[in-house]
Amino acid sequence: MALAKHYFSDPTHAVLSGLRGVTLTNPSILLDEKNKIIYRHPSSVASPGNVSVVCGGGSGHEPGFSAFVGQGVLTACVAGTIFASPSAQQVRVCLSQRLPVEAQGVVVVVTNYTGDVLNFGMAIEKARAMGEKVEMVVVGDDVGVGRAKGGKVGRRGLSGTALVVKICGALAEAGASTEDCAKVGRLVVDNLVSVGASLSRVHVPGRSLQETKEEEERLGPGLVEIGMGIHNEPGCEKVKTDLPGLIKTMLAQMLDQNDRDRAYVKIEKGDDTVLLVNNFGGTSNLELSGVVTEIVGQMRHDYGLKPKRVISGTFFGSLNGPGFIISILKLADDGLGSGRSMLELLDAPAEATGWTAAIKPETWEKEYKQVNAIDEDHEGDTRSTNLKVDPNQLKSSLKSGLDKLIASEAEVTRYDTIVGDGDCGVGLKRGADGIIQYLEKDEIPVDVLMSLTKICGIVEATMDGTSGALYAIFLNSLAANVRRQDPSSPTNITPSIWAQALDDSLKALSVYTPAQPGDRTLMDALVPFVETLKATGNTKQAAEAAKTGAEKTKGMEASLGRSVYVGGEGHKEVPDPGAFGLSQFLTGLAEGL
Repeated sequence: MALAKHYFSDPTHAVLSGLRGVTLTNPSILLDEKNKIIYRHPSSVASPGNVSVVCGGGSGHEPGFSAFVGQGVLTACVAGTIFASPSAQQVRVCLSQRLPVEAQGVVVVVTNYTGDVLNFGMAIEKARAMGEKVEMVVVGDDVGVGRAKGGKVGRRGLSGTALVVKICGALAEAGASTEDCAKVGRLVVDNLVSVGASLSRVHVPGRSLQETKEEEERLGPGLVEIGMGIHNEPGCEKVKTDLPGLIKTMLAQMLDQNDRDRAYVKIEKGDDTVLLVNNFGGTSNLELSGVVTEIVGQMRHDYGLKPKRVISGTFFGSLNGPGFIISILKLADDGLGSGRSMLELLDAPAEATGWTAAIKPETWEKEYKQVNAIDEDHEGDTRSTNLKVDPNQLKSSLKSGLDKLIASEAEVTRYDTIVGDGDCGVGLKRGADGIIQYLEKDEIPVDVLMSLTKICGIVEATMDGTSGALYAIFLNSLAANVRRQDPSSPTNITPSIWAQALDDSLKALSVYTPAQPGDRTLMDALVPFVETLKATGNTKQAAEAAKTGAEKTKGMEASLGRSVYVGGEGHKEVPDPGAFGLSQFLTGLAEGL
């Protein structure tokens, strides 16, 4: 049977190896491998008489909750197999043998799934029968499944569980009683709402390719599933929408007080809240950050809510799921006084690798004055020179070269798709479009350096990547080397002045790149152009030399640039895209003179 693509094909090995890895990132915790228990080393517990806080559940939700074991959060965590509850025996061993014997009591935090509640519940009742003081806090924060459908089972436990264990753990660290830790934990649950969304179901190590394919096809192309659970459970609806529309629907499920089926918590305009945006595990950090932006914007605009804290990252995952969960906690008064409010407990120090909220409360509370916007178009006045140019001639020749470059964009892109990453043509066109806009919009000065300086800024702003940086360095150096030849009286710039400035700029460019002709880069066109112009003073001959140099790169193996890593035989079929694009511009430039 062909298995789906994973680094671990054996799910049991994956779980045990993952648990071992947790102990390697925090030397103060230990692993009971037989019972899959992560627990604090006795010597790391400064106050063993404090309440112990325990959590657990199926594996696959990392960093929840094995990586939450550490000072200020959990005392221990019990792990099951992937998406399956640990046994009551595992939990019993944890409660009886892996916690400080001096602890005044234990608070066990469990997500509201039948297996977890039953197995942890059995172990808790056993511990109570042995005379131990144990309280259980069941977390149900999901609003994706409403009251009607949830029935007697209630809300499922989602990423809000991370906030519950952090608050309970911090309170226990502060020396609170077992009863207070449990009471505050339940108060947090009562003020939590969460809902998830995903673009696909997750892949479980050890599953067959066919099973994985069926999981992916279940949702369908172009759809997002709202309310999807953390164990691949179906959501409440599948929709085709954009991100703003998706967030609007999710926030309505959590915050719309008119939705009697889902209005579990009364959160009103101006209430103090905490926002947690949790990654299922497969959403890129870039996209997750964009999701945070959309959520915060809609909370402020549509609901008048400005979260006191915004926490983002992977806290309660679902393997490699391409989704996220929004959790909103209404900050209620826990009645424990200064230093022990929900917010202060969330902000309290923690030494657990899974709790990654790094911003100190002082940073959140500080008043930040608005910083004045900068004028990117004004970097100081460029000192004028006596080197003059015919504005019409400059405009005509540049536009001729730029038009030819833009016309070749599709060809450059095709070449770069074969030997690179396909963005060379688009990057060159962006720069060319920007310069043409300047030529057509602004009045071209007679001082050549003024236009050259303006063009440098356009290239810096519009062209990214390696080629953009090389062109920006070269053109800025060109401007400096033109200025270096500034005469004492007004003088028309000549091909020899250009040639000397270009030659000096090539030398400056060599400081930043080792590229030379023969390396299959834009230097195969640029160097022949500069050398021929310096030798002959003839721009058309120099452009022809650039064209020949670019053509010679066809069949040449790359020594630098992304083509080195692409490999294959594509270099035998096409010239270097950067050299070809530059030669097109230089040919058009010469034709426009």
